[in-house]
Amino acid sequence: MEVGNVILSDDIKDEFFVCDLGACKGACCVEGDLGAPLTEEELDIMDSIQSKVLPYLSSEGAKEIKNQGAYILDEDKEYSTPTINNKECAYAIYDEKNILKCGIEQAYLDKKIDFRKPISCHLYPIRIQSYKKFDAVNYDQWHICKAACSNGKALGVPVYKFLKDPLIRKYGADWYRNLEEIIEE
Repeated sequence: MEVGNVILSDDIKDEFFVCDLGACKGACCVEGDLGAPLTEEELDIMDSIQSKVLPYLSSEGAKEIKNQGAYILDEDKEYSTPTINNKECAYAIYDEKNILKCGIEQAYLDKKIDFRKPISCHLYPIRIQSYKKFDAVNYDQWHICKAACSNGKALGVPVYKFLKDPLIRKYGADWYRNLEEIIEE
């Protein structure tokens, strides 16, 4: 599917998804090779929110951010959040049920900052690869999200509907309406 300068895989309309944090415990904040991917536009934001976000973080997370910085440049020359021992994102926090959540998002929900969280996290399970003339949007199927796929199927919620708010955040409301029109045809 093509909407403006965005090419989307059919999976975003054909597959179902609704996060089930009770089942996965926020594993996407731990699993993988690196922290959350960051856009160049987010780097200044990450620097500017540190004083408001650090009080929400674990002592280990705060320590890693102080040691590594608000973000890192990885071996692929892309920016991402720092991690603790090459595992969970330094911004991840455990709640009372031992579920990982985002310290940045908690500061946002408490109205301390106006940045919700990195767009890559907000858009998960889709990943965006940006090229000069277009973005490629693909659904990232990962075994840790098996419960989310089952949950989405039971509720009848396709990936693009689950991700309505972050897709609007990324591309705008008009773009999302165009996506809906294309899918409904």
